[in-house]
Amino acid sequence: MSAQLSQNLLLTVPLAPLAGAIVAGFFGKTVGRRGSHMVTILGVLVAFIISAMTLYSVAVDGARFSGTVYEWMTLGTLKMEVGFLIDGLTAMMMCVVTFVSLMVHIYTIGYMEEDDGYQRFFSYISLFTFSMLMLVMSNNMLQLFFGWEAVGLVSYLLIGFWYKKPTAIFANMKAFLVNRVGDFGFILGIGLLVAFGGSLNYAETFAKADELSKMVFPLPLWGGDWSLMTVACICLFIGAMGKSAQFPLHVWLPDSMEGPTPISALIHAATMVTAGIFMVARMSPLFELSDTALNFVMVIGAITALFMGFLGIIQNDIKRVVAYSTLSQLGYMTVALGASAYSVAVFHLMTHAFFKALLFLGAGSVIIGMHHDQDIRNMGGLRKYMPITWITSLLGSLALIGTPFFSGFYSKDSIIEAVHASHLPGAEFAYAAVIIGVFVTAFYSFRMYFLVFHGKERFHHKPFPQEDAAEHDAHHAHDEDHTPHESPWVVTAPLVLLAIPSVVIGFMTIQPMLFGDFFKDAIVVNEHIHPAMEELTQEFHSAAEMALHGLTSLPFWLALSGVVTAYVFYMVAPGIPATLAKVLRPIVVILENKYFMDWFNENVLARLARAIGIGLWKGGDAGLIDGLIINGSARAVGGIAGLVRRMQTGYLYWYALVMILGVMGLMTWKLWPFIEPQFKSLLGA
Repeated sequence: MSAQLSQNLLLTVPLAPLAGAIVAGFFGKTVGRRGSHMVTILGVLVAFIISAMTLYSVAVDGARFSGTVYEWMTLGTLKMEVGFLIDGLTAMMMCVVTFVSLMVHIYTIGYMEEDDGYQRFFSYISLFTFSMLMLVMSNNMLQLFFGWEAVGLVSYLLIGFWYKKPTAIFANMKAFLVNRVGDFGFILGIGLLVAFGGSLNYAETFAKADELSKMVFPLPLWGGDWSLMTVACICLFIGAMGKSAQFPLHVWLPDSMEGPTPISALIHAATMVTAGIFMVARMSPLFELSDTALNFVMVIGAITALFMGFLGIIQNDIKRVVAYSTLSQLGYMTVALGASAYSVAVFHLMTHAFFKALLFLGAGSVIIGMHHDQDIRNMGGLRKYMPITWITSLLGSLALIGTPFFSGFYSKDSIIEAVHASHLPGAEFAYAAVIIGVFVTAFYSFRMYFLVFHGKERFHHKPFPQEDAAEHDAHHAHDEDHTPHESPWVVTAPLVLLAIPSVVIGFMTIQPMLFGDFFKDAIVVNEHIHPAMEELTQEFHSAAEMALHGLTSLPFWLALSGVVTAYVFYMVAPGIPATLAKVLRPIVVILENKYFMDWFNENVLARLARAIGIGLWKGGDAGLIDGLIINGSARAVGGIAGLVRRMQTGYLYWYALVMILGVMGLMTWKLWPFIEPQFKSLLGA
């Protein structure tokens, strides 16, 4: 591929997965299971190959593309179009999305082998890939919003894939509604930029950024005027809070574990939750003009990174432990965005995508081996039964906690240093949160690792998980033995392929992505006001030196302390956690109830929303619109008609009297200005 990128090849990237989704979705019964997975995997493979070629051209040849693919309509000067913007940020995201999606597609062959919705699932995940690609490749806010809503819609279908399961239906509705809250803020932000900037195109909006930053926006409830840029950026970030599950709009993500494990990996690693991080990085020319918005971003990220990590400590479902890990790591990315270290945030997005997909798929492999038992308290000693799953999960866990030389170390350590260098008011709190989060992450990650792969085998004579009691009694004896087994190659091969970048990708790419020109025209940073990246650049010498220095740093020793603590608690003296749980019972209750956020949403916000809805229905719709405006106007017409009807007597003398009275009234009205003085003088006399 030459330095000039081909529009047709770029168009193939999102359309190939879309074609696979259409074939598997509409013709799944015709082509069968084999045909469905082959056509969708082929579509994603084609997308990945072209994405890799594009990344090579962008990184090596400096190739770029920005143009309209299809013009939908023009309203005055406002153009609505489909277009692509290909630079370093987009090319990296294209490769991450397609590679992780390809691994998930292959993995799904083994994981969903016995599921009746096999073809439907492949159609959904391929459609999910198409939606995310349209989002990251967009060059305008209309297409961005289309991709934004499309990933939300498909995630609803995937979380509730097992639609006969009540918890899955509740979870997908919860995800859909929470994301609607965030998306309302997102569309308000886009609307403000379009209203004042006059364009949906990124380049045109960014060109007017300085002009827009001088405008003010009245906010009567808060008093005074706010900068338009501050309001618009906060609204955009509220959208990111929904998609990227930031506090308090994080509540949907743990419940998304009700979906099959492959989609958990795809949502949590490369699509949907990364959309918000990508969007803020893409909008860096706007966010750089508002310290208030950046500080808001940083504080929200810090709260998410720390407090969602605490929740991972008390989880016993293997998938939920990894889910809360995702929440925490998304908080780290958001903190980096607030520190204006956008390149560090998307660098962590990339490294996290590989090791988080690895951990989710590894968890799924364990679930297969454990006959779909997800409780880590029923596991232990799986290392000798599932060697490939064990070693790949260990590598993923080491990357997650930021072990030097592993990919997660380079991105996570850079985030911590960037926050430390930030001068924003919330930086001190954020730094404390991400530092404490290092210990917490290491503790819950290796708590899960030790309980699953080491120690006493606790799976003997455990009952199988039962979705239906009658089905359970018919197929399984109550004391049937859980004998673990290694997963088939279609499950373990993606684990191995994801483990490789989880180890080496950070070492290989940190220099060009953070300290080179890879993001030079995609990300804008005002280094005079926000010097975090400039300080990181001055301190960096090489990837090897950074890792060696990391062995002496505070984050490394905190991570090591977390691992050692987990080992002591769950391998050496397992009575300690139970004792601490009793002593710290009030705190445990708060954590078990997830800070009572779900209770508050269901019992306060939901009831308030219901009360408002009933009020608007009965008072507004039934009372005002139907009762007063529609029915009231009909009754008024009827009343007037009845009154007029009474005046139509049919008697000539009545009509003559009315005419005389009317003439007298008109004469009095016209002559009153002349009569009034005499009338007043008569009254005075």
